[in-house]
Amino acid sequence: MRTWRSIVAAFACVLLPLGCTGRCAGADNGQIVIEDNITYGKAGETELKLDLARPQGDGPFPAIVFIHGGGWSGGNRQAYRGQIQEAAKRGYVAATISYRLMTFDQSKKETTTANPIFPAQIHDAKAAIRWVRANSKKYHVDPDRIGVTGGSAGGHLSLLVGLTDPTSKLEGDSGNPDQSSRVQAVVNVFGPTDMAFCFEKSSVAWIFRLFMGGTPSEAAERYRAASPLTYVSKDDPPVLTLHGDKDALVPVEQAKMLDEKMKAFGAPHTLMVFQGQGHGFGGEHGKKAADATWEFFDRHLKQ
Repeated sequence: MRTWRSIVAAFACVLLPLGCTGRCAGADNGQIVIEDNITYGKAGETELKLDLARPQGDGPFPAIVFIHGGGWSGGNRQAYRGQIQEAAKRGYVAATISYRLMTFDQSKKETTTANPIFPAQIHDAKAAIRWVRANSKKYHVDPDRIGVTGGSAGGHLSLLVGLTDPTSKLEGDSGNPDQSSRVQAVVNVFGPTDMAFCFEKSSVAWIFRLFMGGTPSEAAERYRAASPLTYVSKDDPPVLTLHGDKDALVPVEQAKMLDEKMKAFGAPHTLMVFQGQGHGFGGEHGKKAADATWEFFDRHLKQ
């Protein structure tokens, strides 16, 4: 039987191929600048932190925000340490963010009192985008060319960032309310798109129950509000979705449903399904995923 730790680790196993293919550039060789533990917002008494890597020079450069996975309850921003360095080497200002994590009683699989369940996490992710835009001059960012990516829970949050707007009432109040949280490109790596459907089909339905504060019948409105499919419209930014056809945690039908709905609305969506791959890509599939991601961001943020 899989333990909750192994399940959360699986949720956190995302986009590793996007890390350095050779020796990553770093502050020590003068190609990029790295800054750690930057506070991008505050939720109550919780300081929200990010790490940032950027190219040398005045730019302005496009930016990418990375959102880690982990079942909304685990993982950390350091998982994308290599990726932000690689992004900076490729000419992006890149940030990997922390956000409030759900906590729960491991033995009972029940959430604890005053637990940060949905929508706390999307409030934090949107605050990070607003912070990047508010600090665009300081970090040499082009505020009109910002992308977001993440895997699993991070893919879900990336989609919500990309497909929602202020009318969705998911902005939160964690900082820089005068700035927009809109982005110009999204790469979604096996993120859930319909939370109720995923609850019914996922091998880890209990994680969705905890994150949503109940079952679909008990918290129908929260499941709707947390589902990226709810917000699809024709003016959405371009989205690339990467998914494995053997994914048991987030079934591939989630990606196909998103593809079908975005295309029905005339919104730009590209779906790549990797045969024989589960909740994470290895070997040749990992390289294809990485190449597709960089090509996608280059096309939509650099041209």
